[in-house]
Parts: sequence; C-alpha cells; structure tokens
Amino acid sequence: MSSTKATAMSTRSPTIKRILREAAEISSSPSRDYAAHPLETDLFEWHFTLRGPPNSLYSEGVYHGRIVLPPTYPLRPPMFRFTTPNGRFEANREICLSISGHHEETWQPAWGVRTALVALRSFMETEARGQLGGLETTDDVRRRLAKDSGAWICSTCAKSNAEIIKDCEERCQDPDSTVSDVAVPQELKMVWKDELKTDDPRQEDQPAAESTSEDSELAEGFVQTTPQISTPLNGRPTAAPPSPPQIANLEAPQNAAPTQEQRVHATPTQTQTTDQAIPLWIDRAIVVLVVLLVALLIKVLFGL
Repeated sequence: MSSTKATAMSTRSPTIKRILREAAEISSSPSRDYAAHPLETDLFEWHFTLRGPPNSLYSEGVYHGRIVLPPTYPLRPPMFRFTTPNGRFEANREICLSISGHHEETWQPAWGVRTALVALRSFMETEARGQLGGLETTDDVRRRLAKDSGAWICSTCAKSNAEIIKDCEERCQDPDSTVSDVAVPQELKMVWKDELKTDDPRQEDQPAAESTSEDSELAEGFVQTTPQISTPLNGRPTAAPPSPPQIANLEAPQNAAPTQEQRVHATPTQTQTTDQAIPLWIDRAIVVLVVLLVALLIKVLFGL
C-alpha cells in the first residue's frame, strides 16, 4: 500500500522521484561499509548504518543514525544525526553538510545521500577541537564505544547495527549487485545546523523567499515550461496597461475640444448680432453730422 502511494506521488513530485531513484541506486549498488534506506511510512526520513573509518579509533565500530531530507531536496542538503554513542559526535544532534561551512544553500544538488554519507563517515576522523556539538573524550572511551556499538538496536529498524552491516556484506556478494565507491568532494564540509546563522539580520528572511521560488522549480520538474511574462529578457519590468481612470482622462480633452470650437464660432455670432442691432439710418445720420460740423468749422476759421 505504501509503495503504491509513493509511486503515485512520484508521478507528481520531482523530489519524490529523486528520493526513489537514490533509494533504488543504493539498494542495487550496496556497500560493505554503510547502508541507508527510507522509511516505508515517510520517504523524507532515512535510517543509515555505517562502519567507522578504517585505521582509526572507530574502525571496530558500527554506528546508526537518521537522515532527514528537506521538502526542497536536493536543492537543500540532508540533515544527519547519530543515534549510536560514538565519542566523536553528540548523539541526536543534527549535522548539515555544506561547501561553505556556514550557508546550507551552497549545497550542490548533484550530490546525494550516498555522497553525504561517505563524507560524514570520513569526518569521524577529524578532531572536535572545541567545536560546538563535538565531543572531547579519551581514546579509550571511543574504543570502548566502538566495541559496544555493534549490539546497539534501533527501535524502528528492529535490528542491531551488526546485523544490518552483515546484510550489507551478503548483498555485496550477490553477483547481480554492483558495488559502488564514492569519492568525497574536497569542498564538502561539515557544520552543525544550529550554527547556520547569519550576522546580518536582513538576510534572515531570504531563505523563505528562496524556498518559494525553489518550490515552484520543483513543481515544474526543474524545467521552466511557461515563459516569464512579467519580466522581459533585459530585466526591465513591462509597462502596465492603462487603468480605467487614465482612459477617462484621455476622453476628457476630446469632450473639451468642441467647447473651444463653440467659443471660436461664438465670437462672429456675437459681432453679427451687434451689427444687426444698430439701424443703417443712424450710421448715415452720423456721417451727415460729421460733414456739417466740418463745414461749420471751415466757415468759422475763414470768416465766410
């Protein structure tokens, strides 16, 4: 039932497809040194078991732990925590793998659970040196914990660490299986999750904004299928269409133009009305009076 549900989910989610592909790859190409598988009830939670690094204080140990994949995996790194006491790492404390040591967004999606698991195994040989989450203890304690680790039983897996590693060895002997070795990238580093903090408080809201865009990329299967209409190629925003108030303003001058024309035509109309109001005989009478006044003035001046 759970596998049917997971198969149905894989047809819709690129993240589920990636998780199922990695789980199948680890199962078909087992390793003698480690094992990892997702839970049947939750594909985002894995359990892992690994041998201690050879030629080290942990070489006789077999350690168990949990892997939690983020919803945006593989764009964000998986989180690890050891559940078996080992003397190197604090038990049940999340560990994040990063190439910068401080920002988990620098995780490379090309890496996977297998790469991170091999890197985590190699980190066991490093010294804590006062690192938060690292344990400072004696070599005798670490050797004792390594010898006792094989009998440690996970309540979820219902098997001891020694039994899980034995199953890995048997699968590696299967002629149909392919044993795969993974090289740890040199730029891959380890950091505790609670140390992933920024000094600039303005950057605290950036992961939320980034996760929104990344979720959309996952929903599209990492391939953009629709063109970006809101933003052209040159990066400048497109002009918004005119709003209704702007259209109304454009219509206003058109309505005002006839009013101005009416005023232009109104001027001669008023002149014609004034001319028609003065009778023609009055104009002639004024001319006659002017002529008489001029004649009278000449008579007075010349004494005629």
